[in-house]
Amino acid sequence: MLRQYELVERVKEYAPEADEALLNRAYVYTVQKHGTQKRASGDPYFSHPVEVAGLMTELKLDQQAIITALLHDTVEDTLATIEEIEKLFGTDIARLVDGVTKLSKIEVMTENERAAENLRKFLLAMSEDLRVLLVKLADRLHNMRTLHFIKNPDKRKRIARETMDIYAPLAERVGMYEYMREMQLLAFEQLEPEGYATITGRLAQIRSQEGGQVDAIALAIKQALAEADIQVEVTGREKHPYSIWRKMAERHVTFEQITDIMAFRVLTETPDDCYRALGVLHQHWQMIPGRFKDYISTPKSNGYQSLHTALIYENSMRMEVQIRTREMHRLNEFGLAAHWAYKQGGTRPDGQVGWLRDLIEIVDASHDAEELLEHTKLAIYQDRIFAFTPKGRLHQLPKGSTAVDFAYAVHTDLGNAAVGAKINGRHVPLRTQLTNGDVVEVIKSTSSEPQLSWLGFVVTGKARAAIRRAVRAKEHQEIATIGSKLFDAIAGQLPTRIGKKAIEAAVRRLELRDEEDLMFAIGSARLSDREVMEALVPGSTAELPDDPDWTRSEVSISIKGLTPGMGFELADCCHPVPGDRIVGLRRPDHKVEVHTIDCLTLANGVDADWLDLSWGSRTTGAVGRLRLVLYNRPGTLADVTQTFATNRANVVNIQVIHRDEPFGTYEVDLEVADLAHLTRIIGTLRASQAVAEAERI
Repeated sequence: MLRQYELVERVKEYAPEADEALLNRAYVYTVQKHGTQKRASGDPYFSHPVEVAGLMTELKLDQQAIITALLHDTVEDTLATIEEIEKLFGTDIARLVDGVTKLSKIEVMTENERAAENLRKFLLAMSEDLRVLLVKLADRLHNMRTLHFIKNPDKRKRIARETMDIYAPLAERVGMYEYMREMQLLAFEQLEPEGYATITGRLAQIRSQEGGQVDAIALAIKQALAEADIQVEVTGREKHPYSIWRKMAERHVTFEQITDIMAFRVLTETPDDCYRALGVLHQHWQMIPGRFKDYISTPKSNGYQSLHTALIYENSMRMEVQIRTREMHRLNEFGLAAHWAYKQGGTRPDGQVGWLRDLIEIVDASHDAEELLEHTKLAIYQDRIFAFTPKGRLHQLPKGSTAVDFAYAVHTDLGNAAVGAKINGRHVPLRTQLTNGDVVEVIKSTSSEPQLSWLGFVVTGKARAAIRRAVRAKEHQEIATIGSKLFDAIAGQLPTRIGKKAIEAAVRRLELRDEEDLMFAIGSARLSDREVMEALVPGSTAELPDDPDWTRSEVSISIKGLTPGMGFELADCCHPVPGDRIVGLRRPDHKVEVHTIDCLTLANGVDADWLDLSWGSRTTGAVGRLRLVLYNRPGTLADVTQTFATNRANVVNIQVIHRDEPFGTYEVDLEVADLAHLTRIIGTLRASQAVAEAERI
């Protein structure tokens, strides 16, 4: 662990003007606040923020970032407050610490919701100041280095998965490849321990068998370039174990079939030297077609610049070669952090604004935790392609992107209005996937709107978020239209004609925003007829009977896949209960019908939109229908009802279908918790001496 004076000396080496007293105060503050707390490794807890601060000094970040690193866990894990930090260290540092601090655990939230809320806050804070991201990445990297001390394997895997899905791609997006590679390697070890052991073992075996072959190839490359009067520095290594694993998975090949295990880096003085070196290497060794990439003329969105090629060396051995200048290499390894110059007034490094702005738009558009996580993972997807507008503006998109993804990348309004596209001058369907270098022209119409079916082929988080938001707005309007029709029926039961003023007064009494919000609340069954009537004409329901026609029963079922507040009804034809696989049929001006997946009446739903649904967290109160054949003798019906009572099932309705001499056939509507509950009751009935047959309708 870094000592106090060592940390200060590191900062003063590259920032002589740094406030030594403030740095010392922050170091002492974090040591005092964390006190006797211990990490899983047994080390004092304050060793973690000190090591994170040390990582910040390696990036040569300013003193505010160093102090933020020292304090980043104090608010979450000690009695320190943001107000106290602001008083001791200033507003800027307090803002940075607040940005990095994870939200306190909220027990009522699911794991996904907690992760999503942490991510939401993190992204918003990051948009204000990129140093929040840099500190957070260093925090995660140090936690990954000590992950093996955590005894619970499930917790280790959860942290590793989060690192692989969120933090490693974020490190890549800001060009911090050293952080990305180490995070991936450490996460890979936890998530795929057998694969990790196999690949690292094979690499060690190759290293011992081939001895100095890497050094020999590096020397051959250097000599070939020296003969062409190009002075370079050449280094070689085996490819990253996780990179090999991913290639094996993507190509469905074995380790032996991966031919380009060796990778070499050539550092030159100027960009001209890069292209000259490329030409020499291609003349000296045979290049592998399709493997050349020029990221110097067309940098990645994170600023990464390099030439990539693959060559065939002696004995048909393949090797990957990256050629770049020394300055490019410095920026590539640590990205935006490498040229961070946070001036007074808060200017940001160029290059981060575009994709970061997309992330913030996704935060605003995402409806719930699962959507936010899905959209964000898509937004930081790593494999990219390049496409151009007709005016030559470059856009980088994930591999597999379509014309719709491109339209939303240009502007959300363009995506919403898209009706067609031209790729390289040729009309194509909107679902057409783009390839590198395509020129894309989006055809739009003012009367067009996003289609739900687009979600079946778009791949970018921004497009998915915008489409879902537009579809939800349309659904909201449809529900409000249903509500308007219901409102007319409700108003018709009142003793007086309802005008605009009465509606405005009702909106105020119900604490709603406007008339449309009222219609939506009625259409989505959030308000009962009685509540609406009382809001329109206070006292009008006093004489009404307090029966089910006038009181709204408590909603006890929730459905995932519907817009919040959207009205739905469980279909009478199949009586779905929680645990059944379900789909929804949505028709204009009607509630969504929820059916079991094997319901025979689904064949009549060709004129409806089909929705992929699942059951939510509330699972009580669904009604299943049974057909019972009982022996026609005294006491059998009492035995059956006793079975229902014993199994805590409420009989909603019972109907005699027909009777003959030995048997009676009944249909019973039974309120149950879920499919397992209903199945258990059927099993009990079939074992009863009173029941000849029991089946679900």
